[in-house]
This record gives sequence, C-alpha cells and structure tokens, in this order.
Amino acid sequence: MSELDRIKQIMPEMDKVSPTFCLAKWHHVTIYLQTGETHSCYHPAPHSIPLEELKDNPSALHNTNEKKQERKLMLEGKQPKGCQYCWNIECMGKDYVSDRHIKSSSIHTPERIEEIKSNPWDYNINPEYIEINFSNECNFKCGYCHPKFSTRYYNEIKQHGPYKDVTAHSNNIDWFKLYEEDDNPYLEAWWKWWPEVSKTLNILRITGGEPLMHKSTWRLFEELKENPKPHLNIELNSNMGVKEKLVKKLVEKLKELKSLKAINSFKLYTSIDTWGPRASYTRTGLDIGLWERNLDYYLTNTGWPVTFMITFNLFAVTSFNKLLEKILEWRHKYNSDMQTKWQRIRFDTPYLRDPIQFDMNILPKEKFMPYMKKHLQLMHDYQDDTDRTKFSSLEVEKFRRVVDYMEKTQYDKEKLQKGRKNFYNFFTQYDSRRDIKLIEVFPELENFYMDCSTLVS
Repeated sequence: MSELDRIKQIMPEMDKVSPTFCLAKWHHVTIYLQTGETHSCYHPAPHSIPLEELKDNPSALHNTNEKKQERKLMLEGKQPKGCQYCWNIECMGKDYVSDRHIKSSSIHTPERIEEIKSNPWDYNINPEYIEINFSNECNFKCGYCHPKFSTRYYNEIKQHGPYKDVTAHSNNIDWFKLYEEDDNPYLEAWWKWWPEVSKTLNILRITGGEPLMHKSTWRLFEELKENPKPHLNIELNSNMGVKEKLVKKLVEKLKELKSLKAINSFKLYTSIDTWGPRASYTRTGLDIGLWERNLDYYLTNTGWPVTFMITFNLFAVTSFNKLLEKILEWRHKYNSDMQTKWQRIRFDTPYLRDPIQFDMNILPKEKFMPYMKKHLQLMHDYQDDTDRTKFSSLEVEKFRRVVDYMEKTQYDKEKLQKGRKNFYNFFTQYDSRRDIKLIEVFPELENFYMDCSTLVS
C-alpha cells in the first residue's frame, strides 16, 4: 500500500470524531521560545503564550487556553479560522488530501482517538510531536522570512527601517519582543517541562533561526547524552549554509548519541525552493556551493535521510524543474543501491500565502500556468513508487494540489492590486538594500515587474 492510499484509508476514522477533526491540534506543537508564541502546525498564525498560564503548568507552552478553544470547535465539527489552509484544499473536492489528513494519519492510533474522546475538551495533553525554536540567531535573511526568526533580517530592519508602502509584518520590529537565550522565561519553562514531556515524546524537531548556532541545541544534545531517550526521534532544520565545521560537529555528536543509544533516529531538514543564483536571490546568505558541499558531507558520512522543505512561492514558478532535476540526481547518487529501502532524499511542497508579494497567485495565470504544468509533467514522467530514484505518487499528488490551487484561485481586484503593489515596492527596496537585481536573476519576470510599477503612484 502506498503512503497516499494509507492516508485515504485513515481519513474516515477521523471523520467519526468530527468532519473537522485534526489530531495535530492535540498532538503537534510548534513553540517559539524567543517570542513566547505557539501553534499546532505552521499553517495557523502563532499566538502568544500568556506567562501567567505557565506559572504552575509548563505544559501551557502547548496547552494554551486559546488552543483548547480551537480543539473544542473541532470536536463540535466547526472550522477554526486559523486552519484555513486545509479548508482551502478540501473545498476543491473530496479527492484532495489536505495537511489535516496527512498530519493526522501520521500519528493516528485508536488509543489516541479514544483518549481525546474520553477526556474533557480542556484537558492538558503531552504531544507526540514538538517543534522547538530556541532563538532567532541566523546567518541568513530569507526574503519571505521574518525578523522574529532571523537576526540578520532583524538587523536589516533596524538599520534601514521598515520597507515603505509594503503591508507585511516584516515591515516592523516594534510590535513584538525578543528574548535572549540567557534570559528567557519561556526557555526556563521548557527545561522544567522537558523531564516530563520527554518520557512519552516521539519526535522532537529543532528549528530556527539556525539551530546549529544556538547554545540550547548543543545543551539538548548533552542532556540526551547524560539522560538517554532511546525512544526519541530527533529532527533538525538547518539552512546548511553554516561553516563546514558546524556540520562536521553535528555529524560527530549524532554518531556519539547513536552509539550510546541515547536517541532512536535523526532526520535533517533544509530549505531550498529553486536552484543556483535564483535560490540565492530569495535566501540571502546562501552560498549554493557551500550548501551542496555540506549536504554531500552529511549524506556521505551518515546513513540518515535529508528532507528539502520547498516553500513554493512566486520565484519557484518558472524554474522549479531545475530543482526537481537536482533531486533526481541526488536520488540516483544516494539511492541507486537502495531500491527496496527507505528514501534518503525527501521533499515537501507547501505553498506560501504570506507575505503576499511572494504569493504565486498574484502572477498572471495565462502566462505562468504553463510553467507549473510543465513541472507537474516532469514529475509524472519520473513517477514510480517502486523506485527510490524516482518520484512517489504522494509527492506528485502534493505538487498537483499546488498546481490546481494556483489555477483555481482567483483573487478579487483589490487583493490582486495589493499583492502587485507590494511586489513592486518590496523588491525595489529589497534589491537596493541587498545589492541585487530581480530582473537580472529572473528576466522572465521583467514584464510583470514593470506592469506592477504602473499601479504605484
């Protein structure tokens, strides 16, 4: 049975609880300790964790009153507003698999369903999956990122001020507070919660910023060395653009933890949206040569997988095929003698909605949809669930929904103009601040860029 078939098999079991039920709301959590915010996955906007809720309950890093209210809505068959990403996918038809289905199926057990049904809606639960963000320290300043997650982006805004005439949160650093690793009440709550939550935790994913630059990441590895968790699966998001010595340090530390049976497994995640100079344009700080060398060192010196997090955005539309071709190249290199084993080179393709100047849906459909269909056809041409050097049916399905979403989404005139004005205003200043030129890197976008300029008075 393929992964996609397994997901579709479990979907009716979730509907027995309610038609809007999502296990991730209970068993998944992302926690941003540097800002004191949380959400259950990356689609809903994060919300603040009230410090008063943490006083006697460090699990309120996950079990906030706001999140409990959202759980209540789901149990009643209602749709929490923040989960609109999945509702958009599901509204396109019953054949579409949303992230609600994917995430829920990955952690579905009859026992977990029964626990939720048999407890009050507002009970505290220790999650199966945690994403933890210790700090915003980072050596990149990706265009679609946020100063909350990048010190370089934060310092750019501090130096140059907000981007003018752009309606995006990245315009302003005055509306949120950042906590340092050395003085953070949320980080203190985390270490108080850790002995309890780590007993039953299945997956801990460390995010950033750049976690290889965070003191707390290395402290966690030392904690695991002293107090092994042989059931625990560790995952880590790295931009893989750090100094080579940090990647080597990571590999050696993980080998040590594995030899001590201090962890069960390790997975690496890294972000990339297209290839070559185009990738470096959106991900300022990326040296594609260093990135590939670090990736090669990791894959050559470990037996572990790597997943590319492809945040599908406007700049991926015209040249996504170049990245797909690289993925096939890497799969052939690292999977050619592993036909019947697990996939070492993995990727996911969620689409980006915010900030709107990166949204693919502000592009003219008639000109840019052919690019999308070309990429999808390439995936179809190399689709084979039995061959680890090719694309799986689930990977093709995930990208198909991105293509269909772009084709079917029609913004009203006001939203479209807002997005296009933002595009021109943001990237004109972006190029000036970062000494780059959009139309030199993406010449096929020149006409679109000039058309957007006519909307700006």
